[in-house]
Amino acid sequence: MRDHKKLRAFELADQVVMEVYRTTRAFPQEELFGLTSQIRRAAVSTASNIVEGCARYSEADFLRFLDMSYGSSKEVEYQLSIAERLGYSHELAEVRTMCDETAKVLNGLIRSIRSPKD
Repeated sequence: MRDHKKLRAFELADQVVMEVYRTTRAFPQEELFGLTSQIRRAAVSTASNIVEGCARYSEADFLRFLDMSYGSSKEVEYQLSIAERLGYSHELAEVRTMCDETAKVLNGLIRSIRSPKD
């Protein structure tokens, strides 16, 4: 098993969760069970899937959870772009940049695990 706290991807995903919760507080009340909830769940899913993957014994399971985490990070990016276009917050560009960085690090980790070892 791996220690998720040692992974840069987890650190970034965890930071995204905290920023998503902070910025979505300003969203309209009518979005609480809509876009606000959806963005928060996808952000938490990004970090949680890294944690769960690290707790698995096989490398295949680890990769499967990293893949899900990557998908969730891209989902957060898209949902934040919707909120930004709707004018819900002016602070979302920074969080989207954080999501993009998280996805890049996850992609690099996935590729490094999948690449043939010498």
